[in-house]
Amino acid sequence: MSALPSRTESPAAPPLSLPGGDSPTHRAHSASRRAAAALAPPADTHTPADRYEELFIEVQRQRIFEDSKTFVDCAPRQPPETILAAYRAQCQAPGFDLHAFVHRHFKPQTRACDSPTVEPGLTMAAHIDALWDELTRHPAHHPPRGSLLALPHAYVVPGGRFVEMYYWDSYFTMLGLVRSGRRHLLHTMTDNFAYLIDTYGHVPNGTRTYYLSRSQPPVFSLMAELCESCAGHGAAQYLPQMRREYDFWMEGADTLAPGSAHRRVVALPDGAVLNRYWDDRDTPREESWREDVETAAQCQRPANEVYRDLRAAAESGWDFSARWLDDGACGTCRTQTLSTIGTTRILPVDLNALLHKAETTIARLSRSVGDTATADAFDHRARQRAEAMSRVLWNAEAGAFLDHDWQAGTPRPSLNAATVVPLFTGTATPEQAHALAATVRRRLLVRGGLSTSETASGEQWDRPNGWAPLQWMAVEGFAAYGAADESCRQLSDDIRTRWVKTVQDVYDHEGKLVEKYSLCESGDSPSTGGDGGEYPLQDGFGWTNGVVRGWLDDPA
Repeated sequence: MSALPSRTESPAAPPLSLPGGDSPTHRAHSASRRAAAALAPPADTHTPADRYEELFIEVQRQRIFEDSKTFVDCAPRQPPETILAAYRAQCQAPGFDLHAFVHRHFKPQTRACDSPTVEPGLTMAAHIDALWDELTRHPAHHPPRGSLLALPHAYVVPGGRFVEMYYWDSYFTMLGLVRSGRRHLLHTMTDNFAYLIDTYGHVPNGTRTYYLSRSQPPVFSLMAELCESCAGHGAAQYLPQMRREYDFWMEGADTLAPGSAHRRVVALPDGAVLNRYWDDRDTPREESWREDVETAAQCQRPANEVYRDLRAAAESGWDFSARWLDDGACGTCRTQTLSTIGTTRILPVDLNALLHKAETTIARLSRSVGDTATADAFDHRARQRAEAMSRVLWNAEAGAFLDHDWQAGTPRPSLNAATVVPLFTGTATPEQAHALAATVRRRLLVRGGLSTSETASGEQWDRPNGWAPLQWMAVEGFAAYGAADESCRQLSDDIRTRWVKTVQDVYDHEGKLVEKYSLCESGDSPSTGGDGGEYPLQDGFGWTNGVVRGWLDDPA
């Protein structure tokens, strides 16, 4: 890979000056962002498993809470070391009650939107506009000594059991904030993500210590562009963070031998470099500890390999899906099937498309501030990635982008909705877009919208479920090629119309928006809230609100 010009790593470095745009407003905003970050509590990276050791394991093993995530989100009522010492002193005593001990020493977090105060009878757009206050959190409310990462600014959470800020969720939530006139939250959330990159070197999966070992699909450059396009909030001021995040995803790429991998980078036999999902830990996910232990117990592979692949799938945001499972996996129960997971063997279409977008954005913004050396280097990297994706991930016979098993050297056989992401990022050629429109219409489009995959595996990121971010990327992706291709334009319109109707129908029937939807495929049966996965259907819901609000007219 081509070498990049050196740069300053310090988070305290001044923002790049913007030709014609280094206004007092931009300078004041950058200064206020740094000042707010300086007031945030010190970074704390200890996870609940790190802090509570055998107490953590016993709480999860004995199922003190129905949901494994509940305990790791609890706020301790005393210093963690005091609680652990008390547990060690008491746990062997006759009649020791672990349930009572935990409830005496820990305070569970309040779920989001369990009892919303939004008045009934509103139009869906008005309901969403009113719901943002229910989903907004403020730094002053940060509980001490827990797993929640401190942030300097206000942010929006998805809802339900998800009471922290999530990475890729937030971009799709922001789309609705713009339409609802909440541009200040768009700014503060983007600044929060810049703060996370400055503090931890990457954006974690979510703002919990137990999420720090992984990220999620990289959309920070999209957030910066959204700020710029919707509110004149200069994207170039975030260039240092874009480059630092890019380094996180590409660490080790320059020294890889062909056919080898390191963390999130894979060098193919021809020397081309593409990316995979990963996690720096190979232990059970703390928020799903019991489920992961049960899954690993169902197969003969080393447990740490299974844990790593489960965690890598969580980094993808698609946790879980048949796209990560071995062909023919048909265990008698869900954990047996999930134990065949092999996420780290797979080069995902969506991840590489989003990194291509990051490369082109860094190149464009670098050129706008006069840094032609960096712009040229990232243009070169973007071309290399696009060429590798066309060679390795584009399947002309299928007329689609397919994930690739880099160890076997073969494409993954199943089609899923990640195939549309190269259109959303502008990576696909017009010819590929035209072929893909026919494939998606034939194989993934159903009456309720865009199906997540062709496979009904029982996992939540598979058929029959539909998810808001995939609808947005499909609609906007096909629309981007639609000016010169009527089939792309029409498919974009069809997916948008069908999805909005799905969300509206469920809202009309149940009075809420949910995380995912079970899409009606044909006939008169209605779409409903989605099913599958490790936890019950969640209400709220940030990215559903954001995507559908982005397509709705303002309420009267």
